[in-house]
Amino acid sequence: MVITSHDGAGFGAVDTLEFRRALGHFATGVTVVTYAPEDADEFRGTTVNSFTSVSLEPPLVLVSLGRQTRAAAALRPGSAYAVNVLHHGQRDLAMWFADRPEPGTLVEWAVRAGVPHLAGCGAHFRCVAQDVHGAGDHVLVVGLVQEFQAYGHPPLLFYRGAFDHLRDPLAAQPGTDGDFPELW
Repeated sequence: MVITSHDGAGFGAVDTLEFRRALGHFATGVTVVTYAPEDADEFRGTTVNSFTSVSLEPPLVLVSLGRQTRAAAALRPGSAYAVNVLHHGQRDLAMWFADRPEPGTLVEWAVRAGVPHLAGCGAHFRCVAQDVHGAGDHVLVVGLVQEFQAYGHPPLLFYRGAFDHLRDPLAAQPGTDGDFPELW
């Protein structure tokens, strides 16, 4: 299936569904951004696949949140939050925090330095929001990483509108051919 825009049609003529389908050809990991809102006595989170590193010095990461989400309203400069990288066995958590809970899903929390994390994830990054920028129908949150930990679990992936996983789990383990040390 070929997906294409019409050259010269202009911004208003872009079919958002087709644009989304084309973007789906870029495989991503799946994360859950978790936080403790000031106005609630519960931890919250939202599933996010738009997560990237920004800088090594200082250590900065970026998440893109839908402008209408509770997370976008809650995360302001100075807000503490965590980015939890889901592993291949955590599709149920991705669905739970995307407001599509599956029966029997158990959410286990861990708290580090007052910031809620999801227990058992592939990796986590505890952050403080440095900058928040509006970008169309999303908000970009740039966070200073204060602490991180990675456990080496194969990741949960999102590709063309569906969850997937690496076919060869060794490709996700440091010290194997999949680590590509020449790129670092």
